[in-house]
Amino acid sequence: MLNMSTTDTPARSRAPWWFNLAGQLLEPWVRIRRDPAEPATLLKAGAPVCYVIERDGFSDGLILDRACREAGLPSPMQPLSGTRRKRSVFALARRDGWLFGRNRKRSPNEPLGQLVRSLEVEPDRDIQVVPVSIYVGRAPTRESGWFSVLFSENWVMVGRFRRLLALLLNGRDTVVHFSTPVSLRSVMNEAGDILPERLTRKIARVLRTHFRRIRAAVIGPDLSHRRTVADAVLNAEPVRAAIASVAAKENISHAKAWRKAHDMVMEIAADYSHPVVRSVSFLLSNFWNKLYDGIAMHHFEKARAAAPGHEVVYVPCHRSHADYLLLSYQLHMSGVVVPHIAAGVNLNLPVIGPILRRGGAFFLRRSFKGNALYSVVFNEYLAQLIDRGVPIEYFTEGGRSRTGRLLAPRAGMLAMTVRAFLRAPRRPVLFQPVYIGYEKLMEGKSYIGELSGKPKEKESLLGLLRGLKVLRQRYGHVALSFGEPIELNPLLDAASADWRAATADPDAKPEWLGRVVDDLAERIQININRAADVNPINLLALALLATPKHAMAENDLLVQLELMKALLEELPYSDRMTMTAMDPAGIIAYGEQMGWIRRVRHSLGDVLVTEDEQAVLLSYFRNNVLHLTATAAWVACCFLNNRRMSRASVLRLGRIIYPFIQGELFLPWDSDGFCAQLTATIDFFVRRGLLEATGDGRVLERGPGQDDAAYQLKTIARSLIQAFERYYITVAALVKNGPHTLTSAELENACALTAQRLSLLNELSAPEFFDKALFRGFIQKLRESRIVWTDEGGKLDYDRGLEDMVRDARVILAREVRHSILKITPGGDGERDTATPAELAQPVPADASSEALHERHVAAEHQAHAPAEVTPVAEEAGNDAPPED
Repeated sequence: MLNMSTTDTPARSRAPWWFNLAGQLLEPWVRIRRDPAEPATLLKAGAPVCYVIERDGFSDGLILDRACREAGLPSPMQPLSGTRRKRSVFALARRDGWLFGRNRKRSPNEPLGQLVRSLEVEPDRDIQVVPVSIYVGRAPTRESGWFSVLFSENWVMVGRFRRLLALLLNGRDTVVHFSTPVSLRSVMNEAGDILPERLTRKIARVLRTHFRRIRAAVIGPDLSHRRTVADAVLNAEPVRAAIASVAAKENISHAKAWRKAHDMVMEIAADYSHPVVRSVSFLLSNFWNKLYDGIAMHHFEKARAAAPGHEVVYVPCHRSHADYLLLSYQLHMSGVVVPHIAAGVNLNLPVIGPILRRGGAFFLRRSFKGNALYSVVFNEYLAQLIDRGVPIEYFTEGGRSRTGRLLAPRAGMLAMTVRAFLRAPRRPVLFQPVYIGYEKLMEGKSYIGELSGKPKEKESLLGLLRGLKVLRQRYGHVALSFGEPIELNPLLDAASADWRAATADPDAKPEWLGRVVDDLAERIQININRAADVNPINLLALALLATPKHAMAENDLLVQLELMKALLEELPYSDRMTMTAMDPAGIIAYGEQMGWIRRVRHSLGDVLVTEDEQAVLLSYFRNNVLHLTATAAWVACCFLNNRRMSRASVLRLGRIIYPFIQGELFLPWDSDGFCAQLTATIDFFVRRGLLEATGDGRVLERGPGQDDAAYQLKTIARSLIQAFERYYITVAALVKNGPHTLTSAELENACALTAQRLSLLNELSAPEFFDKALFRGFIQKLRESRIVWTDEGGKLDYDRGLEDMVRDARVILAREVRHSILKITPGGDGERDTATPAELAQPVPADASSEALHERHVAAEHQAHAPAEVTPVAEEAGNDAPPED
């Protein structure tokens, strides 16, 4: 306990008897939650404490007195040592009269002036000023009645009768927030020769600003009615100019053009309602308890500490329709304001749309193309939200990921946010990435269907009602992990020293703006991945899906799970990555409980297996965390078809392949950083006995194929091998067709068809293997690297770097896999690899049956059974062409 000398006398011994009696009467109705839980740690020993509260209410005084007593803090009801004040508390606002007076701002001269004058007389003394925010009924609990939400905390200075009702209905949900004390002596020293009267006014302004920030962070900004926001948008100069332009262009009256703009903004705008938010949170408490076994939040306190004073933009990954509900609910229940959420207009359904809109959703069309007025109106609405300090949430991926990977970002909303800030840079913008991890998805089966070619089902009220059957299942645990926030100002400073000059013209598009937005988009995806949470299902998926039949002996699975956990613990991906505390045996038991795996009893040892449909669904959860094992998978891949390699070769080839892996998995390192991670991973494998280092560590060797260590390496490698197969498909299709033959879109389509056929032939349980978006990303990376480019006719051309990739692919991909890809890849002239010209000249008919394709695939495999060729890297290591295992 801090030594407060005379300031630690209990409050009731100093307060009037009627005050103590009122406190006893109120006590059964009020339950206080302190924030922080131990505010005494904030105070400095030996200095008197003076509390400042936002409003001068009798109930606030009772609540503060009790909170201080329970926390072991000095009493606010005792005289302030060294001054003439009878109480150690004052308020910034008070009410004139006792019963029916009106609120007015209290002059700071009297209380603050007394404090300042007392310190002027005694230069060695100090006073700690502690701002305290009190909120009654911020979040109703499950036991609260529906009526209680009408009397929860808001921005209005309510009267005594309404405050009494709030205490009776919501007093058990009272939050007392103690802020960091301010040393009045330090403030006076920094002020210098400022007159005391000016100093007290300045301190009062700072305190009022502080209370506004805390209230906005806890219950949300002071939003006007939806119509008021709409009027502000319609009266903005860019919107008025756009209305006039539409009227002239379409030859309609100004009033009709104005009505079009008005209808647009009303279609877009949220109609935020505190009572609705609290009511929905009440409903969701029961909903989540039926669906999930628990919702965990990681690194939330870091995110909350960074938010005050910033315009916060939440940018989570998008994996389920539950994402925005989960994040908003958890923020609300944790004492943070619910953000306004950008939602597709397809969710503006009857009944559901108005509820979402009152919960903070604002709706946007999927495309603004060809509608200049809508674009201007939406941009202005977003600018109004940012200017008013409203927290915002949107998904940079644009839509939900159907594969479990992060999608390539769509930078439209980011660009609009940056331009809105440049127009009025009053409050710095902070982007808060959030990783959302599930153990089972409500939309899992529909995602698999869409990846397999089924059309996406359009959202409708009837479809929503049909989907209520998901409530019969349990979906395990959910993790919300807050990544490292990204401040916009440093990015702008790095892009242009005079970026503030761009704010003079709201229509200006500086040439550096695109680079800033692209950099911001990539950093958001990287920071989302850095905050990944590894759950038991992720680990099971990584292990079981790497086996041909998606089955492992229990002993092997236990060893593989222990190895993966040790890898992630010894070589953590980032300081924000989290991982399940379950041991391997507990992970297996949990997977059985969740229905993901099935135990097959056997006298020689049980086998754990995941069925075909479950295996397809599990690929989603493997893809969630592929980036965490990318370095380990690359090292292991180098030893799939090679017994011995030089360390230098592993690193050299890693540098070549890294830009493509980085683009697909949003890895955080540069080329040198990736090589450093590879080196650390190699050392880990050597310590674990999976690799043996010889020749002063220059040469690496794995055991024979039947060795346990080799089996573990192959299991790790196969998590990434499909990516290399996709790369090889792309290169093979491009080279086989020749330069100046295919456009990017034609190459992308040819690759997807080839991968789909290969999946049918090999029975790969991974529909994302032929996802066009992954091929599109790889082709884009080839173009950025100038290995591939577009000629004047829009066709693709390439240089010898592509042939180098073909040669290097022999190190990773087995010969039969390469031949299978070459056999079924559509093309014209011939492939420059190990296949013969006759093989490559045989086109694969588009209407070939699965049986015919399978026969040709088997024939290609029989032709591939010759001894493996000597690879360039094997020669570098001094290896005499070891046979493939």
